[in-house]
Order: sequence, then structure tokens, then C-alpha cells
Amino acid sequence: MKKLTNLKKWLAFAGLCLNASSVIMAHGAKEANDNHQRHETNTDVSALRTGQGDFVFSWDQNLTAAFPEEAKKFEPRMHGGFNEDPETGIVYTGVPGYGLCSISADLKTWKKIGTDARLKGNIHGLVFFVHKGKKMLALAQHSRVLITDLEGNPLQELKSPKGGEFNYAPANDYYTGEKPKFNVTDATYLDGKIYAVTGYSPGDFVLTAEENNGVWSWGKLAWGGKGSKPGQFNTAHGVYAHEDHIYVANREAHQVVKFTKNGKFLKILSEIPKGSRVCNVAFLKNHFFFCPLVKIGKQKSAPIYAHTGENLVSTIIPGDLSIPILNNIHHAWPHEVTEADGSKQLYILVHGWNKGKFAVLKHEAK
Repeated sequence: MKKLTNLKKWLAFAGLCLNASSVIMAHGAKEANDNHQRHETNTDVSALRTGQGDFVFSWDQNLTAAFPEEAKKFEPRMHGGFNEDPETGIVYTGVPGYGLCSISADLKTWKKIGTDARLKGNIHGLVFFVHKGKKMLALAQHSRVLITDLEGNPLQELKSPKGGEFNYAPANDYYTGEKPKFNVTDATYLDGKIYAVTGYSPGDFVLTAEENNGVWSWGKLAWGGKGSKPGQFNTAHGVYAHEDHIYVANREAHQVVKFTKNGKFLKILSEIPKGSRVCNVAFLKNHFFFCPLVKIGKQKSAPIYAHTGENLVSTIIPGDLSIPILNNIHHAWPHEVTEADGSKQLYILVHGWNKGKFAVLKHEAK
């Protein structure tokens, strides 16, 4: 009887070991499959389309595959955005752990630029700008705004304000308080000022910086703060300058908000679907493009919206195109390529988030 009991215990133990081994093998197989599917798919996607009206897109696999081989191990960390030089068409972006990159105007060639260690930090948002005839970048890196030239050489960094810089009491009060958190999420430029949003902190403001004798410092203009009143924010995540106005992606309020360049609240863009945690704002071809972070309802991925500023005209869902890995979207950037015959081809560059993914969507003619 004792031998039978011991046999039962041994069989039970062996079963547990086999079960654990199966779980480990299954997990390993899933990881291997995920890594394989990150850049490859067996699905025929050539006929798949997403969007409505004048803004229907397919997945451009060739331009997506231009993502540099040496950066692929860092791709799961992607958590940033894009901006471009309108004169050259060169696009700038960052890949955490890899660095600051330029993408050629035809989107075929990536180049890693700059050697400063700070460039490997998360470039959560960025802006290309021309100030006093010089081309520069301002990189929003959470604890700082890093200003560089186009070769990635740092020129200056802006750290947390001390308080007292602004003609806005709520901002001064916040930054003179005890251990104020400073977490800048995006930057833009207009009329000599860098505008930075700090939505990842209780001090949820738009702050501005100005240059004097070659040195950038926090300026007088600031507005916002955490709240639900017009002009306040619940995670000011993205900021964008367009036609002398400032647009803020007020993520957790599910809004895009329009201001004058001096911070006067004007309006909330209409027809943005309920639940849209909008991360960024961009503009091209008489339309804004912006993306919520996560999918809404039964969508296959987070969407991208094409919007006139008054009306929503297309909901573009990359998940409908069977792009592997891509589920959450952190930034969407419209970009035009001039073809050999002189025609213009519209693309949308996508910065995925949560497992990370770079993708390029191609506009399809009717």
C-alpha cells in the first residue's frame, strides 16, 4: 500500500513537471512567433484598405521595411513622434535606446544622427524649426527640452522652471512648490517661441521658452493647468502650431483644443468620437491628422483621424490592414513624397506604442 502511495506521488510530481515544461515551451514559442510576426506576415495585404472618402489608405510594406535593421531590437520601446523640415522633406524621429534619426524625403533611407547619450533617451515629441535663420530641433524628453542642430549636436537643454518666470500665477505657484514634477511631453515652435506641454505631471501646462543672446530660457507666457474648465487640461499630451494658432491634444479629456498663440481658448474641435485619447496633432493637404492612443469599441487597432478642423472626414484603422504587432498608436504624421513624374504621393507615418511598431500607410487614389 505504501509503495502504491509513493507511486501516485511520483506520477503527480512528473505530471506537474511536464505541465510546467509545456507552459514554458508554449511561452517560448509565443515569444518566437511574436518576434517573427513583428516584421513579417503571411497574410496577403495588398488589397486591404482602410478609411473613407478622399482618405483611404493601404499598408506600404516596402517603406515600413526601411526601418533600420540595427534598430529593430529597440522597436518594441517606440514611444515618440515625428516632425519634418518642410524645405527638404527630411523627417526626424527618435527610437528609445537607439537614438535620434532622420528619414529621407522619399522615406527609403534612415540615418542615425548625433552621438550624445541623451539622444538615446525617449524623444516623446519633437519639433523642427528655423530660428534666426538657423535650423534646429527641440526634443521633448520628459525631464528636459533638448535643443539640437540637425546633426544631433546638443546646443542647450531646458530643465524644470524654478517658478516666478511666468505671467501666470498657477504655473509660478506650482513650480515654486515642494518637489514639483516636470514632465514635458511635446514641443512646437511659433514666432520665436518654443511651446512645451507638460501633461505627464500635476502641473499640466503649456509653457513657453524664448531665446536671448543665444540662450534659451523660460518666457513669460504660460497657461492651462489641471482641470476641466475651458483652457485647462487633463494630460496635455501633444502640441502643434498651425496658421498662427496653437493646438493641444488634451488626451484624457478626449479633445483637440485650439488657442491663439497667446493662450486664449478658442474652441474644441468637433466630431471627435467619444473615448478618443488623442495623442498628437499634425496638418497636411488642408486637413489635420491625429490619433487616439488606443482602439475604441470593436476597432482592430487605435484609429487615425483625418479632420478639416470642423468635421471628421475619415477614420483610418491600421488594424484593418493586418499590420503585425501594431495595436496602440502614439503618433501619426502625414508626409508627401514627390514621385519621379512630379506627382505627389501622400503617406502617414505611424509610431506605435505598447510592444512598439513603425509602419507606413499609403494613400490610395479613388
